[in-house]
Amino acid sequence: MALETAKDSLVLNQIISQKRDTFMIEDDCIVPDIKPDILNVISSSGLVCIYKKEILDGKIRIDGSVNSYIMYLADSEENGARALNTNLDFTQTIDIEKAKAGMSLDASVCLKSLDCKVLNGRKIHIKAILEIESKISSNETVEYIKEISNLRDIQFLNQDFQINSLIGSGSTKVYAKDTINIEEIDNLVEVMKTDLKIVNRDTKISYNKVLIKADMQVKMIYLTEDNRICLKEAQIPIVGFIDLPNISEDHLCDVKYEIKNIIIKPNNAEEHSIYVEAEIEVFCEAYENKELQMIQDLYSPSMNLNFTKRQVKVMQKRQTVSQTCNIREKQTIPEIGSRKIYDVEVVPKIEEQNILNGRIVYNGELSLNFIFAGDNNIGLDTKEINMPFNFSMDFEKITKESHIDTIIEIGMQDFVVMPDESIDIKIDLTFTAISGNDSSISIIDEIETEEIKKDCAYSMIIYFAKPGDTLWKIAKRFNSTVEDIARVNGIEDVNNLQVGRQLFIPRYHG
Repeated sequence: MALETAKDSLVLNQIISQKRDTFMIEDDCIVPDIKPDILNVISSSGLVCIYKKEILDGKIRIDGSVNSYIMYLADSEENGARALNTNLDFTQTIDIEKAKAGMSLDASVCLKSLDCKVLNGRKIHIKAILEIESKISSNETVEYIKEISNLRDIQFLNQDFQINSLIGSGSTKVYAKDTINIEEIDNLVEVMKTDLKIVNRDTKISYNKVLIKADMQVKMIYLTEDNRICLKEAQIPIVGFIDLPNISEDHLCDVKYEIKNIIIKPNNAEEHSIYVEAEIEVFCEAYENKELQMIQDLYSPSMNLNFTKRQVKVMQKRQTVSQTCNIREKQTIPEIGSRKIYDVEVVPKIEEQNILNGRIVYNGELSLNFIFAGDNNIGLDTKEINMPFNFSMDFEKITKESHIDTIIEIGMQDFVVMPDESIDIKIDLTFTAISGNDSSISIIDEIETEEIKKDCAYSMIIYFAKPGDTLWKIAKRFNSTVEDIARVNGIEDVNNLQVGRQLFIPRYHG
């Protein structure tokens, strides 16, 4: 007898491997002839750009560069501050045994440190330490049997599941570009330092599309012809669409931004302005919350059923929560005193996270690198301090088994030197936590039938329940049904069976 089965499918995004790796790149930077000699380095910073990422069999490869800014004290009569801008290109290959071409790669690269050593007045040795966090996943379409329509006496043991099924993924390239005007009295000599951050991220889902909106926050320190150091801040809007068929407002979206290339230069066509352009790739994965009733076991009192059952890894209870931590402190830094603060590099680091009663508790540290006016407000100086932070985020339905990815976005930051020479510090950190439970479920994907069973020799047997027994196991063993056993024995709760209970097992009559 051929069974008529109805099947459904799930697209499962399964994590194959996760790895964290650190590597170093080094190079020498020559001071251009138009710039003065270097006396010593004041500050160094960099932005990571990723040109290309790919998965090969047994490894991944990442190509990119560190766009570095080095501010230095010039060996000249003025002893003023100057800057160098250089790119450190890199190609990094990481061995990952389970990696295969065609899988998906989520890799983020961050700059851990950038150290500079003056070799002579015209040359600097640069050493950058970078950290790669890589996650490789495989998208597998799994079919399972959800219904059999032409076997009247078939018995099913079902279980309810809530599963996150992948709807699709996609990417798009967007450009944040604008001409940023500076003061008309400022005749630009050079851009000394640039910091770019993607803030105010927002995602909206429309018909078969994901609309992404954000701002690129730009902060630039620049030098004028009359040796003044100035700060300019601006925001450039980012807008783009990612086509994802069958997506709707009920679906969940994970969106990530990656800077691929940066151009920052004086605008030759317009005085007192700086042209800024960033190429950004935006990635999106969309998930559907599916509530499913899946067959976990089955049998027929009148037929022999042979079926295959396999375990698949699924993602469950995927949630995204964002909350803001407002840090308000006062610090007294004698080295700064009442001097002007030009910029502060803020780097948050999570040192510990714990799940407690529907909350995630973060403990970490903020690294604050102050760039401020030098002695007699001539040139620049720097001072780094560390500030601990503690933040508790409400997160319903989270458990200690949940896998958590946390992204911290630095929002508003303000540093004001007060009359008593203390610094009033205001920093907003937006924590976005993405949680999910990786679990394993059983699916049945193939069923075959054998010859009809011979008539049983009994119409009723007596059985005493043993440890581990359920009515389902007993009914399947004796080719009866849970309903018939419960009816004959007056059992109201079929899930509550006492060990040692005497049961009358009726023969099934279909």
